[in-house]
Amino acid sequence: LLLEKKNSQKSPGPAKMPHQEQVMVHGNLCAPGPPNNAGYNSNPVPVIIQTESRDKWSKKMDFLLSVIGFAVDLGNVWRFPYICYQNGGGAFLIPYVLMAVFGGVPLFYMELALGQFHRTGAISIWKHICPIFKGIGFAICIIALYVSFYYNTIIAWALFYFYSSFSSTLPWTSCDNAWNTENCTNYFGKDNVTWTNYSRSPAEEFYTRNVLAVHESSGLGDVGYIRWQLMLCLFLIFTIVYFSLWKGVKTSGKVVWVTATLPYVVLLILMIRGATLPGAWKGVVFYLNPKWEKLKETSVWVDAAAQIFFSLGPGFGVLLALSSYNPFNNNCYRDAIVTSLVNCLTSFVSGFVIFTVLGYMAEQRNVNVEDVARDKGPSLLFITYPEAIANMVGSTFFAVIFFVMMITLGLDSTFGGLEAIITAVMDEYPDTLSHRRELFVLGLVVVCFLGSLSTLTNGGAYVVKLLEEFGVGSPIIAIVFLEATAVSWFYGINRFSNDIKSMLGYTPGLFWKVCWVAISPAFLAYIIISSLLNPQPLTLFDYEFPDWSITVGYIIGASSFMWIPIYMVYKLVWTPGSLKQVRQTLPDIHTDSMGLSPIP
Repeated sequence: LLLEKKNSQKSPGPAKMPHQEQVMVHGNLCAPGPPNNAGYNSNPVPVIIQTESRDKWSKKMDFLLSVIGFAVDLGNVWRFPYICYQNGGGAFLIPYVLMAVFGGVPLFYMELALGQFHRTGAISIWKHICPIFKGIGFAICIIALYVSFYYNTIIAWALFYFYSSFSSTLPWTSCDNAWNTENCTNYFGKDNVTWTNYSRSPAEEFYTRNVLAVHESSGLGDVGYIRWQLMLCLFLIFTIVYFSLWKGVKTSGKVVWVTATLPYVVLLILMIRGATLPGAWKGVVFYLNPKWEKLKETSVWVDAAAQIFFSLGPGFGVLLALSSYNPFNNNCYRDAIVTSLVNCLTSFVSGFVIFTVLGYMAEQRNVNVEDVARDKGPSLLFITYPEAIANMVGSTFFAVIFFVMMITLGLDSTFGGLEAIITAVMDEYPDTLSHRRELFVLGLVVVCFLGSLSTLTNGGAYVVKLLEEFGVGSPIIAIVFLEATAVSWFYGINRFSNDIKSMLGYTPGLFWKVCWVAISPAFLAYIIISSLLNPQPLTLFDYEFPDWSITVGYIIGASSFMWIPIYMVYKLVWTPGSLKQVRQTLPDIHTDSMGLSPIP
């Protein structure tokens, strides 16, 4: 049970607590709430056990850069610009901002506050919130593993490009290479070049035939052999990851000073260069030209909600892990606002970097920008942009810094994703792992490397697509929906608000409470229902994924989510007492006088 101090013992401001653990009786299905009587004080202050054993960030900026580095990833560079022009250009900013304000940022703030107050990872935190939902923590770790299986492969592709960029003439500039076909068409610097539906640019053939070698695979049923070049690149990536994480936040907090700041320097250079290219204005107009009629389409609002959710990244356990190493009185509210703004502005600015180049390519091809901007996903970064760079003055320099930016953007997110697993598992099994972090991190990196091998094959790009769609998409949204519901309705919004007050000295305003209780869960439910009602066919490089692969995808998605009901059943069966007695340990949810916040 949560012990409390008497009202006369409470201090008016936040207590200076380097570490805290709530003392609870294990066995209850949910953290028990206060008795329902008029004399009960609704602002409890938890009794804290103080200890200095937990690691801490060396500097506040180490934490901020780590959070920004995790949130700002490759998706900010390719996904937001594509989603923006596809859904109405400048008009898309309206649903994007609304979804950020009422859905994304409140969830982001909630996770930072939870991690900082309870100072533990994604698994053991549920001992303090609602033990019956502990399966959420296990599901989060499994999803983080799936992300590591494919996301680091994309970084390995970027490393392959980085190595290939060190030449006087970039290898994706011409059609005179061994991997090129008769369909290869180079239109830069040439007149009267006919571009047909069968035409392929040198950059596209370099990506598909030399880097991925997808032409040697007939699909998921025959992925072919592992490409040793990509395996070597992936080994180097995981080596960097290991030595960045093996000592904890003391080392990763230093590495992010490079990996989180360098992309902004490169983005600025590329934006200035892009603005000087002929036809750049066409791309900017196409990017921002508002199509107001698009706002009437439901899919636009769904895309806005999904984009802000996956961009900020609540639910992956990373924010819980990173904030758990903060001082107890750190201003997590300000951190949430600052990092969310940086993330959203980065997405917006990245659009100018991409579309100035697309305008330049449209000018060179003598076609409309929309005909050039058909590539989406990683293809935008590995085909479209490199193709434009190859025909600029100083192409080698711009190619090198562009792929350095991509590698650093990816590494930051990998640091966060694996730290979420490390913190969650080590906090759950401290007696076994507390003094064996280096060995545990090594084992985790080896597992991630072995799990990535299928993505390094000739058909590896298809495996990447399958894991991205089914291993992460809907499962993580459903998990965050349950997390938000458990915190707001089972743990109790008033209790959660009092936790924040004990850290910051003031209670969150009415806006945040309404978002946590109603709007943010509705925001997540909206994404889930829309994705279920409007499933999109899965294709890549003109390859349509067969029905059996979709079934495999659903199994992958279920393999993480299933641990939530499994653990609930386990907890119900093994908790002492009859089912009636067990049910009495659940909180009696009702609303307070405002009719807003449930009080357990």
